[in-house]
Amino acid sequence: MLKFTKMHGLGNDYVYMDAINQDIKEKNELAKYVSDRHFGIGSDGLILIDKSDKADFKMQMFNSDGTEAEMCGNGIRCVGKFVYDKGLTDKKTITIETLAGIKTLELTIEDGKMKFARVDMGEPILEPEKIPVIAKETPVKDLKLTAEGKEFIFTCVSMGNPHAVTFIKEDVNKFDICKYGRIFEIDKAFPKKSNIEFINVVNDHTLKMRVWERGAGETLACGTGACASVVSAIINGYTSREVTVHLLGGDLNINWDEKDNHVYMTGPATTVFEGKIEWK
Repeated sequence: MLKFTKMHGLGNDYVYMDAINQDIKEKNELAKYVSDRHFGIGSDGLILIDKSDKADFKMQMFNSDGTEAEMCGNGIRCVGKFVYDKGLTDKKTITIETLAGIKTLELTIEDGKMKFARVDMGEPILEPEKIPVIAKETPVKDLKLTAEGKEFIFTCVSMGNPHAVTFIKEDVNKFDICKYGRIFEIDKAFPKKSNIEFINVVNDHTLKMRVWERGAGETLACGTGACASVVSAIINGYTSREVTVHLLGGDLNINWDEKDNHVYMTGPATTVFEGKIEWK
């Protein structure tokens, strides 16, 4: 039996497990099993919290299709809540090792529980070969791709994982994201596939966003996607450097700091329920 905690950041939900005190095997298959919304627990994926020799903790993330991903902005806030609320740390500033590097979290505590976290997401990656995307310009802000006979213009950014952001005129909440997202995710321009963000610019400090996540489909929120979208909006001259991003699951505050070039994300994390599940 494995102990788990179901958590979400703005509806971007994952199953979290303590890999420090539990021996967890066949992680890719476990991710697919627990993520199934009919036969499993139901989630966008699986996140494991383990020991690290580089940071306070290590975060290992798997999408619902079993593929391992580099980072998740909403997920890492929940990792902060997991380790603080369960007494694995008493620090209010913690470091988390990820495949996208070490991230620093500043925790806001209320009544002994973590309520919000401000995450230093690091510097955005704009070089095409590092994102990766097949393009010549840096930054990549005029990538024209077509799906179902409709052309879109993408700005591409990596926040440790690849994102392709397109600004559309149609109301994003009425837009057929499934029709286009599934096509663009696997476009030949993206050697490692890509997360796809569809954005409405509301004003110079507000965006509306929907996201098609690589390996998971549409989710209610994506922290790295919100960061990439703000970076893209700034590059294109649409917004100031501090932006509220409205996602289907709620709001994130994103700040691309001009002084250190780092992107900072602030948002909540919520525990839903806990339990045990049988596994090999």
